[in-house]
Amino acid sequence: MLSWKAKALPAALLTLAVLAAAPLAHSSCGSPGYTYAGVSGSDHVAGVAARITPLSAFDVLGGHVASYVGVGGVGQGPSGSTEWLQVGMSAFNGLAGHSLYYEVARPGGVPTYHEVLTNLSAGDTHRVAVLEMAKHRNWWRVWVDGRPTTKPILLPGSHLRWRPVATAESWGGGVSRCNSYAYRFDRVSITSHAGGTWKRLDSGTVFYDPGYRVERRTLASFVASRSTQSENLPRRQILSFRR
Repeated sequence: MLSWKAKALPAALLTLAVLAAAPLAHSSCGSPGYTYAGVSGSDHVAGVAARITPLSAFDVLGGHVASYVGVGGVGQGPSGSTEWLQVGMSAFNGLAGHSLYYEVARPGGVPTYHEVLTNLSAGDTHRVAVLEMAKHRNWWRVWVDGRPTTKPILLPGSHLRWRPVATAESWGGGVSRCNSYAYRFDRVSITSHAGGTWKRLDSGTVFYDPGYRVERRTLASFVASRSTQSENLPRRQILSFRR
């Protein structure tokens, strides 16, 4: 049975727009802000999906860690407003286990975080997706394990406007903390058609901040995790791959 909760986070779980805008030289594993490790697609899409699995015990020293697929971001809505939709797994400092969640940011509103499932363990796998509805432009739904999990969600101006992202994230909660995680992403897929027709992600960008890494077999299959100290790099790494 689904256990639903909704709240405004103290700071939103941001998407790729923030990655592009963040100053590269100041990111670090111990940052009080956001750090990322994942992939983004090259094409504008009507949906993105993936199977996500937490691989090991996490260590959230402050703030939260998360893994998700999503579209949109800060400045990506109408007239430069903030607008996004994402779904994935999250874990917070002081709380046991992961939760499966989705988050919505609408223009002019406060982002809201909704828990769908709680107390997930290492090895629990779920296929998650955000998908624009067929014949209903700008209306989206969140899908979990092949079933729609939300009512239709209106995201004005979103039709084929956004590129997809599949990423892990750490937020230090305003204090310099180096949170640990390991997430496997499989079958990362996109669609350019509202309502479906999925294909594997095969063109895009791999990115990771210092202290984290992306072990990649393909763009559609990778592990995002905490790296060892010897692998830390001074700047965010961005690698592009084309068809």
